[in-house]
Formats: sequence, C-alpha cells, structure tokens
Amino acid sequence: MIDLRLLREDPDRVRASQRARGEDVDVVDALLSADERRRSSGVRFDELRSEQKALGKLIPKASGEEKAELLKKAGELAAAVKAADAEQDEAAAETQRLLLRIGNLVHPDVPRGGEDDFVVLETVGTPRDFAAEGFEPKDHLELGQALGAIDVERGAKVSGSRFYYLTGVGALLELALVNAAITQATAAGFTPVLTPALVKPRAMEGTGFLGQASQDVYYLEKDDFYLVGTSEVPLAAYHMDEIIDAEQLPLRYAGFSPCFRREAGTYGKDTRGIFRVHQFDKVEMFSYIAPEDAEAEHHRLLEWEKQWLNSLELPFQVIDTATGDLGSSASRKFDCEAWIPTQGKYRELTSTSNCDEFQARRLSVRMRDGKNVRPLATLNGTLCAVPRTIVALLENHQQADGSVRVPEVLRPYLGGREVLEPVTK
Repeated sequence: MIDLRLLREDPDRVRASQRARGEDVDVVDALLSADERRRSSGVRFDELRSEQKALGKLIPKASGEEKAELLKKAGELAAAVKAADAEQDEAAAETQRLLLRIGNLVHPDVPRGGEDDFVVLETVGTPRDFAAEGFEPKDHLELGQALGAIDVERGAKVSGSRFYYLTGVGALLELALVNAAITQATAAGFTPVLTPALVKPRAMEGTGFLGQASQDVYYLEKDDFYLVGTSEVPLAAYHMDEIIDAEQLPLRYAGFSPCFRREAGTYGKDTRGIFRVHQFDKVEMFSYIAPEDAEAEHHRLLEWEKQWLNSLELPFQVIDTATGDLGSSASRKFDCEAWIPTQGKYRELTSTSNCDEFQARRLSVRMRDGKNVRPLATLNGTLCAVPRTIVALLENHQQADGSVRVPEVLRPYLGGREVLEPVTK
C-alpha cells in the first residue's frame, strides 16, 4: 500500500497515478475523507479518555450531591468514550479498505497507455530465416508430440482444457531448465527456496493479488487457502511481520513452485499447445532491499533475465510495460519477450517488477537502519516460466528433420545430449 503521509501531502500525484493506470480516481478523495475522520475521531477519543481519567480521580474524594453529579457525568462520559472508540474503529476500517484499492505509484518514466502501448528498449539476437534454410518451421505442439515430449490430449482428458503432460524428454527438459536456472541464480547469490503452493488470504492480499487480479486466482473456500499464481506470493510473505537489519540486505531468493492461474478473460487466446495454461512450474527471483537501492536492483534483475535468455540462445526484445498493464503492486515493469517463429512475433517469457515499499507495507516487512525502523522495498523477476520457455526452445532450435538442437547451457542437465530426436512410432 502507499504511504498515507504521501497521500495527504501530494494527493494530486496519487490521483495522476490512478488515472494513468486506468483505475478509479475518486477513491483518492474518499480515502482522504476517511483518513481525516480516523484522525479526528482518534483525537476526540483521546480527549474524552483524558477527561474520563481526570474525573475518575475526583469521584473518590467527593461526597453527597457532588459525588452523585460526578457519577452521572462519569456515566455520560463512558457512553461518549464508547461511541468515539466505535467511530474511530469504523473510520480506521474504512481507511484500510480504501487504501487497499489504490495501486502503487507509477514510476514517472513508465509509458502511458494500455497493453499495446509498451516501449521497446532493446532487441537482442536475430530471428532465424527458415525460408532461407529451406523449410517451414513447425509449431511447438507438433514438435513436442513428435519428440514424445508433450501430451495435451490426455491432459484435457484428465483435467480439462489448458492442462498437459510433459513426458519423456519433455519432463527431462523441464528438469534441465529448472536446474540450469537455479544454478545461475545461486551463482548470482540467490538462496534457492521451495515454496508452499497454498497460502493464507493475508499473503495473497499483501502481495496485491486480490484486487484487479483476483479473477485469475484459485480459491479453496472450504479451507480458506489460495493457490499461488507465482512463488512471488510466498516469497513476499516469507518475512511478514519481521524487522530485518539493514546489514542483512539485500536478501535475494530464487523460488521454485507450481503456479496456478484461471487465465480469466483469455477465452479463445493461445488455446493450442502449452503457451497459456492453468498450471505450470516457474523459477522466480525475489529481492528485499533498501528503498533507495530498489531502482538499481530492478535493472540488475533485468540483466539476470537477459543473461538467462542469452544462455538459451533465444532472440528476444525488452519492453517497458505501459501503465495500464503494470498490475497493482508494480511501479515499473520490464518484460523480456522471446521470438516465436510460427506466430511471427515476440511473446512474454520473463517479467521483472519494482514494487517499492508497496508490498512491504501491506505485509509489515521492515528494516532497522540504525535507530530507525522503516519499510523496505521488494522486487520480483521471472527467471524461467517452464512451458513458455519450452515453446520458445522447440520452435527456435528446431531442425529440418524435426529434431531440436539443445543449447549448450542445458546439455549437462540432459546427460550431454546435443539434439532431441523424434521418437520412433
């Protein structure tokens, strides 16, 4: 959540941020009003309690009519204190409710607009010219089925659409990707973590996934648990309600977990193959850092993502995501989009977001800096979302005979295999 002091001092900045996101601007004034009621009712409660305590000291010393009058006044004060306390609680609850509806403040350099208004920052590598090589590229599903690696028919039979099996070399390829990604992250100083896939509501709300993103979340009503859509959620909540010494920062974690997404609102999009699915595995980078170092850390996370995609020998572009496509927690987000030959366009493979103090305030994660205790900053970055990475690998490294060349970085995790060969029918 944003800092209430900042809201009071510069409400126009918050209004401008909400407007840029395409979110409700009126909620800013409603929050200002609720916050004023909360503070004024708190002052009123304190005044009445002080008067009540002073009166309490006079009553034992009084007698007769004076005592009766004081007791009457004490009863009236008790009712007033109770009413002021209830008003304070109501205003505080309303303030908190409205505060959770306001997204993080947008970074001033973020391009304005919707999903298609991103700015390309960099293009790395050159897409292959398959026509010049003399053959038509196959899509990832055709390749995966020929390799005995992907089975969407049985996935649909068992679980429904957008589910799949990775079999044979497909399963081995996932394990190779995960191990290679964790190896890179560990070498960069990240602590590997296997995270829970089920979290309590506070963890989900604290990371900002119960606002505009709630329609995409699976909820287990009977148990009051949420299935995570990314290990960002349990990693952000890992230090919930803790105070971390500044000397310990930055703390960097590489989380591996299954991820679950409804893919609400994507009916008819990417229905073929495993590009857009309900369940997948992912390696996610997560950083806790001092707020003043967050912007530099954001660029470091992007560089680690680029290092990963370069090691996989994939052509890709880096985009600065527009305000309307940030998600509530991010002040700025960079995506790396890999070239998908059969689609003839770049598609998102990794994403890194700077959440500043937004999540830390919600989850009460703070840092002790000398005598001061203050919120820290959190950042996240996808290192490897497995199915989409397999899509990009198969399509970009396919050969005319239907085999797929293995990038050198993955070979040690595939028994030295240099090529994935179609299975014998």
